[in-house]
Amino acid sequence: MKKIAIIPTLLTVGNAVCGFASIAYASKIQSTVDADPYFAVSGWFIFGAMVCDALDGYLARISKSVSDFGMHLDSLCDAVSFGVAPAYLVLRMGPGAETPRMHQALAMLAALYMVCALLRLARFNVQTTTDPASSKRFRGLPSPGAAGCLASLAIVRGDLAQKWPLFQDAETVRRVIEIATPLGAFAVALLMVSRVPYPHLTKQILRGRRPFSHLVQIILAVFIIVLIPNLAMVLLFWVYALGIPLRYFWVRSLRPADGQMPRLEDVTRR
Repeated sequence: MKKIAIIPTLLTVGNAVCGFASIAYASKIQSTVDADPYFAVSGWFIFGAMVCDALDGYLARISKSVSDFGMHLDSLCDAVSFGVAPAYLVLRMGPGAETPRMHQALAMLAALYMVCALLRLARFNVQTTTDPASSKRFRGLPSPGAAGCLASLAIVRGDLAQKWPLFQDAETVRRVIEIATPLGAFAVALLMVSRVPYPHLTKQILRGRRPFSHLVQIILAVFIIVLIPNLAMVLLFWVYALGIPLRYFWVRSLRPADGQMPRLEDVTRR
């Protein structure tokens, strides 16, 4: 505690500031019926928290300043940005106060998401200190991934005036998101506290030597995200959140008759 890495700590605190800003902008939403840009602003602040969360750990590792203080501070900030902020967004994106019973059920669902995120972070802290290989994979959906799923829906919800390829009008988009938000929040909440192994995408994509085709795929992915950021974010996070467990259970169903469990490599590299 006598010496603290300044830049990684500032980025970690910036993570929490982005989460707080997301909550503040979500509280400015005036209507759950019409398009409101504050939905999108709140969602983008959650993505800003993800950037800070990724950079603080990276800088701490390369500067050899990783510490227990930084790890616990990181989890406290994640609780704000990836636990409380997405839960509050769920509360604002679902049915409003005009349907009291539905709104109460949505509030309980948002609280369930927040609790699962906190349990996920607490379990990660324990596993990180006891399992040296824990950094190579995640057990359960990472809380930033779950928050990204909900933030991507908020970004789409923030611009109902845009003509979406799969829907004819803004009212259809609003109704679809109003239904998908509580169902999706329930799904990712359970996945966070599950034991499904999730690959560490940042390490798999950016670390080590890769073939030239791997670089081309990254460039194409970045181009698509820049071209259609709203829909690209939805596809990216929801495919990661739901595709990995579907593939895991599919591979598990094909395990040999001797009952041997599939290896993580079989799930993530096939």
